[in-house]
Amino acid sequence: MPKRITTIGGQALMEGIMMVGPKRTTAAFCDSEGNITTEDIHIDRITKKYPILGKPFIRGIFAMVDTFRLGYKALSLSADRITDMGEEELTGIDKWLDEHLGDKLTGIIMGIGSVLGVGLAVVLFFVLPTFLFNLLQGAVGEGIAGWRSVFEGVLRIAIFLGYVLCVSLLPDIKRVFQYHGAEHKTIFCYEADLPLTVENVRPQKRFHPRCGTSFMILMLLLGIIVGFFIPFSNPILRTAVKLLCIPIIVNIGYEVQKACARHDNMLCRIITAPGLWMQRITVKEPDDKMIEAAIAALQAVIPENGEDLLK
Repeated sequence: MPKRITTIGGQALMEGIMMVGPKRTTAAFCDSEGNITTEDIHIDRITKKYPILGKPFIRGIFAMVDTFRLGYKALSLSADRITDMGEEELTGIDKWLDEHLGDKLTGIIMGIGSVLGVGLAVVLFFVLPTFLFNLLQGAVGEGIAGWRSVFEGVLRIAIFLGYVLCVSLLPDIKRVFQYHGAEHKTIFCYEADLPLTVENVRPQKRFHPRCGTSFMILMLLLGIIVGFFIPFSNPILRTAVKLLCIPIIVNIGYEVQKACARHDNMLCRIITAPGLWMQRITVKEPDDKMIEAAIAALQAVIPENGEDLLK
């Protein structure tokens, strides 16, 4: 009997997991005493509200926007729960912020963090590689001009790899990566058509071809190809054109990843190999409580009529 493939996906949170089904999105959280609770998350998905935007080679960028919106909401909820669990007497500036902003504080902090994060990403992944290559070209000569896109792409991958390696050393992030492992293992168990129990989930594989980590690596590799067709060397102008190309890269990458998830052949294995390798850093072995949380979230979003199954 062939393995099933589901469209259900997930996201690891702080002490929890979000699962996204075709009709329902649910986050499951595990508190300090091991109790698991679930909460539904609601947004109006762009691809559902406007069906035309769900067509192939259009849907990728809008699906990513929906994913960011869901992820932001789930992370805010996760942060609020972590704050509640570690609640203590506030003093000084913390007390003033809590009194004046209250429940809005987490959202404001995450909003500021998101803006700063996007700005830093643009500088590190777009401006810096072009600037460094221009310096190198000035020192070596015009003969290396054809290697610009490769140099920039490899540097972006190295920056991404270095960042992930650094954050993986933080204990809290390591636990998020363990929840990431629980998410993958639980989805594999469901796709194998096995009962969703800790015993059945535990031996499943950690690395899934539809993982967001794999998608990021695929985007970086596609960016190298697109870079060959951008003639500008000015860092600001080249960055602006690359940012305008992001929807194209995302749409192509989205379709490629979906195709690779459906098929198992040599070409698909080659395409998914870099992302699966990267998951060795971002996907760790979970404990049983993490698996229980993943099971609770997944069971909540599985539709009764099997509309999530591709085969």
